[in-house]
Amino acid sequence: MFFHKIIPFEKAPLLFQRLKKRGRKIVQCHGTFDLIHPGHIHHLEEAKSLGDILVATATDENHVNKGPGRPYFNDELRARTLSALECVDYVVMIPFTGAVEAIECVRPDIYCKGREYEDPAHDVTGRIHEDVAAVKRCGGRMSYVGDVVFSSTRLINQHLQPLPKPVREFCSKLADRFSPADVREAVEGFSKLRVLIIGDIIMDRYSYLTVQGLTSKNRIISGRYLREETQAGGALAVYRHVKQFTRNVKLVGLVGTEPWLRRDLRRFLDIRDDWLFRDAAFTTVVKQRFVEPLSEGKELSKLFAVNFLAAEQPRPALHRAILHRIEREIRRFDLVMVADFGHGLLQDQVRKLVQEKSPFLALNCQTNSANHGFNIISRQYQRVDAFSLDAQELLLSCGRRHIHFAGELSSLRRKLKSSYAWLTRGAVETIGLQAGGASCLCPPFENEVTDTVGAGDAFFSIASLAAKQKLPISLATFLGQLAGAQAVKIVGNSRPISKDKLLKGGMSLLNL
Repeated sequence: MFFHKIIPFEKAPLLFQRLKKRGRKIVQCHGTFDLIHPGHIHHLEEAKSLGDILVATATDENHVNKGPGRPYFNDELRARTLSALECVDYVVMIPFTGAVEAIECVRPDIYCKGREYEDPAHDVTGRIHEDVAAVKRCGGRMSYVGDVVFSSTRLINQHLQPLPKPVREFCSKLADRFSPADVREAVEGFSKLRVLIIGDIIMDRYSYLTVQGLTSKNRIISGRYLREETQAGGALAVYRHVKQFTRNVKLVGLVGTEPWLRRDLRRFLDIRDDWLFRDAAFTTVVKQRFVEPLSEGKELSKLFAVNFLAAEQPRPALHRAILHRIEREIRRFDLVMVADFGHGLLQDQVRKLVQEKSPFLALNCQTNSANHGFNIISRQYQRVDAFSLDAQELLLSCGRRHIHFAGELSSLRRKLKSSYAWLTRGAVETIGLQAGGASCLCPPFENEVTDTVGAGDAFFSIASLAAKQKLPISLATFLGQLAGAQAVKIVGNSRPISKDKLLKGGMSLLNL
């Protein structure tokens, strides 16, 4: 009945351009509009009174930054609800996270925000200035409207229960101690940190194919090749995550000199942060996964993997050069993050150096198919300030199959003299411990998984920043878990986690 009001994003700019040429004054309101309430009605009606045409733009479901379980209503339902309102003339779903692209699509004469945004402190991401600039750039002006303020997020969290009970209970307890403003202050505080990342560079290569079946003679899986993409993995993925939160980051790693490598590194690594060592005798670590195309609502199906690894350890002269660079620079940083995948960079002398010289050392010592049983945290390290590991890595450290996870994590924390320790158990829980006896059990925030590759790196990246800032274990774990929840919705490390999304998601979960 109202479908004529819903305009595709690609066709919208031309339509609004024509309306403006006819002398029609266009007013725009933008938001998520997940649950229409009286505050929205007052806002939209007042906005419509300012002009001839009211355009309601809404962020599409792939770009909503309200945390797990949001939006509660899909794009079709939200668009239909907005279009049913008499005061709304057109509805456009926007395939971008922020409002700038929505403003550039409509180029309104008047862009409306709620009266609460007259004070920029109420903007949770601090980007209201970008919106104002975009409106002026497009020849419009701002107007602040509405006098009945409700929170769709609070209404949904309290009455529609989009989150599992354990998540609601954890966030409710956290909200008793920390406000959304506290979350923003904590995350913005990361920008002051100077971070040195030392670790194994991995290039994650995803090769997509459709499975045709088994060959008739040898019973081998047969597939038709579709496409391929190379992503930043290992310490390079950690670098990209951390770079979203502080600009003061340097990366020490080791790669080969393969012809294709330079192009890919430039896509992922700022040349000013590049402290990589390149050696023709070293094989750049590539982990190639053969996967089927992603199906909507399903986890990525992986068929098999092939690893390209160096057969020998780095040459002694190269190892000395790496050692010298780290020793010369390490004290310039507030936080040293070590991503040890056991692929050659982290030799005994380097491990000893970072333990002795780091002002604050955060460690992720990983087990994988190439180093299984050898790269064990309790054997390789004696002192770290913060660490995270998964269940398999803790089992190997203990040398037993059946353990009490929290108890063994506590023992390992004391052995490593750590202020913070985390055990990530995927879909079960994350256990966080802090020196002095504080602890927390945090449930997973995202149960609809696309790909688990890289989730641990994302958690480690943000939890380490929080540990350096001496945040309480519950808040530090919460922030790390938000990063992990983002990561499992991304194929591999195809993009870093978003600071804006983490901020909005965190504040949304505490809006109870």
